[in-house]
Amino acid sequence: MRKTAMAVFLILLAMEPLFSSVFKGQREYMKKCKVCHGGGAKMAKSKTSQEWIKIFKNKGAVLVKAHENSKRIYNYFKSENFSKKSSHLRDFFVKYAYDSGNVPACSD
Repeated sequence: MRKTAMAVFLILLAMEPLFSSVFKGQREYMKKCKVCHGGGAKMAKSKTSQEWIKIFKNKGAVLVKAHENSKRIYNYFKSENFSKKSSHLRDFFVKYAYDSGNVPACSD
Protein backbone atom coordinates (compact mmCIF):
# COMPACT_ATOMS: atom_id res chain seq x y z
CA MET A 1 0.00 0.00 0.00
CA ARG A 2 2.78 2.39 0.92
CA LYS A 3 4.60 1.77 -2.38
CA THR A 4 1.40 2.40 -4.33
CA ALA A 5 0.79 5.67 -2.53
CA MET A 6 4.38 6.74 -3.19
CA ALA A 7 4.04 5.83 -6.89
CA VAL A 8 0.83 7.86 -7.21
CA PHE A 9 2.47 10.80 -5.47
CA LEU A 10 5.48 10.68 -7.81
CA ILE A 11 3.25 10.49 -10.88
CA LEU A 12 1.23 13.50 -9.72
CA LEU A 13 4.43 15.38 -8.94
CA ALA A 14 5.77 14.62 -12.42
CA MET A 15 2.50 15.83 -14.01
CA GLU A 16 2.47 19.16 -12.12
CA PRO A 17 4.44 21.10 -14.77
CA LEU A 18 1.79 20.19 -17.36
CA PHE A 19 -0.88 21.96 -15.35
CA SER A 20 1.22 24.80 -14.03
CA SER A 21 2.25 25.69 -17.56
CA VAL A 22 -1.35 26.38 -18.52
CA PHE A 23 -1.91 28.28 -15.27
CA LYS A 24 1.25 30.34 -15.86
CA GLY A 25 0.06 31.15 -19.37
CA GLN A 26 -3.33 32.25 -18.10
CA ARG A 27 -1.67 34.43 -15.46
CA GLU A 28 0.63 36.00 -18.06
CA TYR A 29 -2.34 36.67 -20.34
CA MET A 30 -4.20 38.39 -17.51
CA LYS A 31 -1.16 40.58 -16.75
CA LYS A 32 -0.14 41.51 -20.29
CA CYS A 33 -3.00 40.96 -22.73
CA LYS A 34 -6.35 41.38 -20.97
CA VAL A 35 -6.23 45.19 -21.11
CA CYS A 36 -6.53 45.17 -24.90
CA HIS A 37 -8.02 41.76 -25.71
CA GLY A 38 -10.49 41.17 -22.87
CA GLY A 39 -11.05 37.89 -21.03
CA GLY A 40 -8.79 34.96 -21.75
CA ALA A 41 -11.58 32.49 -22.49
CA LYS A 42 -12.99 34.66 -25.27
CA MET A 43 -9.56 35.24 -26.80
CA ALA A 44 -8.55 31.58 -26.64
CA LYS A 45 -11.82 30.48 -28.24
CA SER A 46 -11.21 32.81 -31.20
CA LYS A 47 -8.93 30.22 -32.86
CA THR A 48 -8.46 26.46 -33.06
CA SER A 49 -5.61 24.73 -31.29
CA GLN A 50 -3.73 24.25 -34.56
CA GLU A 51 -4.08 27.95 -35.38
CA TRP A 52 -2.62 28.86 -31.96
CA ILE A 53 0.28 26.48 -32.49
CA LYS A 54 1.04 28.15 -35.83
CA ILE A 55 0.81 31.62 -34.28
CA PHE A 56 3.39 30.73 -31.63
CA LYS A 57 5.88 29.12 -34.03
CA ASN A 58 9.21 30.88 -34.62
CA LYS A 59 9.14 32.59 -31.22
CA GLY A 60 5.70 34.04 -31.83
CA ALA A 61 6.66 35.83 -35.05
CA VAL A 62 2.99 36.21 -36.01
CA LEU A 63 2.22 37.85 -32.66
CA VAL A 64 5.19 40.18 -32.95
CA LYS A 65 4.08 41.24 -36.43
CA ALA A 66 0.48 41.79 -35.29
CA HIS A 67 1.59 44.01 -32.41
CA GLU A 68 4.34 46.02 -34.09
CA ASN A 69 2.23 49.21 -34.05
CA SER A 70 2.18 49.28 -30.24
CA LYS A 71 5.70 50.06 -29.09
CA ARG A 72 5.16 49.00 -25.46
CA ILE A 73 3.70 45.62 -26.38
CA TYR A 74 6.13 45.15 -29.25
CA ASN A 75 9.00 45.59 -26.79
CA TYR A 76 7.44 42.95 -24.55
CA PHE A 77 7.37 40.47 -27.44
CA LYS A 78 11.03 41.15 -28.12
CA SER A 79 11.98 40.73 -24.44
CA GLU A 80 13.51 37.78 -22.66
CA ASN A 81 10.39 37.69 -20.48
CA PHE A 82 8.24 36.78 -23.50
CA SER A 83 10.80 34.22 -24.63
CA LYS A 84 10.52 32.52 -21.25
CA LYS A 85 6.74 32.65 -21.03
CA SER A 86 5.63 32.15 -24.63
CA SER A 87 5.36 28.38 -24.22
CA HIS A 88 3.06 28.92 -21.24
CA LEU A 89 0.90 31.34 -23.22
CA ARG A 90 0.77 28.86 -26.12
CA ASP A 91 -0.26 26.06 -23.76
CA PHE A 92 -3.00 28.25 -22.30
CA PHE A 93 -4.40 29.16 -25.72
CA VAL A 94 -4.21 25.58 -27.02
CA LYS A 95 -5.88 24.14 -23.92
CA TYR A 96 -8.83 26.54 -24.20
CA ALA A 97 -8.99 26.85 -27.99
CA TYR A 98 -12.26 26.78 -29.93
CA ASP A 99 -11.95 23.07 -30.71
CA SER A 100 -10.73 21.98 -27.25
CA GLY A 101 -14.04 21.82 -25.40
CA ASN A 102 -12.33 23.24 -22.30
CA VAL A 103 -13.39 26.33 -20.38
CA PRO A 104 -11.09 28.08 -17.89
CA ALA A 105 -12.37 28.08 -14.32
CA CYS A 106 -11.79 31.81 -13.95
CA SER A 107 -11.13 33.95 -17.00
CA ASP A 108 -11.29 37.38 -15.39
